[in-house]
Amino acid sequence: MGCDCNYPKSLLGIETFKFCIREFELFVGGRSGTGAVEDNLRLCEFIYKNLDVITAIAPTMDTHTAMQIFHPIFWINDSGEHPPTASPIAFEEVEKGRWKVNPAVADSIAGGDRELLQQHALYYAGKLTEDGKYPLTVWPYHSMLGGIGHALVSALEEAVFFHSIARSSQTMFEIKGDNPLTENYSVLRPEVLDSYDGRQIASPNQNLIEKLLAFDAVIIAGQAKSHCVAWTIEDLLQFCLERDPSLTRKIYLLEDCTSAVVVPEVIDFTEPADAAFRRFAEAGMHLVKSTEAIANWIDLHN
Repeated sequence: MGCDCNYPKSLLGIETFKFCIREFELFVGGRSGTGAVEDNLRLCEFIYKNLDVITAIAPTMDTHTAMQIFHPIFWINDSGEHPPTASPIAFEEVEKGRWKVNPAVADSIAGGDRELLQQHALYYAGKLTEDGKYPLTVWPYHSMLGGIGHALVSALEEAVFFHSIARSSQTMFEIKGDNPLTENYSVLRPEVLDSYDGRQIASPNQNLIEKLLAFDAVIIAGQAKSHCVAWTIEDLLQFCLERDPSLTRKIYLLEDCTSAVVVPEVIDFTEPADAAFRRFAEAGMHLVKSTEAIANWIDLHN
């Protein structure tokens, strides 16, 4: 396990960065308005306090380019306008042609075949509805590959690097979200895996799933509780239930190191996020606080 101590092998998973700076596109303020800032302070303290217990850290890096199905440039209406950010695009709107694939993006991601891309977009919007997912949402350009928004928050990056050196443990960076044809809230699998013609466009991150389940304890924190974190945990729960329901008992959710998306006077995802976490706990996962001694709650639940 890489240290002279009697603790089990543990992995800290992180989903965070551009969600944590007020000036960035998708700052997660939560109901307090400072949620992600406070979460990261606690998360950094948690890492430093538990260097001897945390075996490995796996930051998940949301990674995007401009021409993706959830960015404004992908869509256009008959007036030549792009949809506003933070707006949903329903299946019916694609079906009726209110929003269409922008012909200009076809060269970049479909070999110039705009009709193929349009058929995929219609199928995609319908598939999200069929599978009970969030509707397709037009997000602002964020986590752009090569830009500063793609980086970890500096204080957290320093804590992760310090852990790597102190424990001689390579940080397990995971890239996700770079497929132009699907959203990818969860790090374990994209929202949609195929296209209208049955062609596979993506696959679950089976390698990461196997790595996670090989640890004695998996600790999850980051942003946003209502989206990337919740969907990642949901997928992890399903994989555990399929393989062995008792595996859920090795999952620990740092409740005070994650916040839900809240857009004042527009939408508040706090209650759905909290409900999801209660459901995860009912399935056998543990809701814990970063201020508690990690060894105590791992021992307590084993």
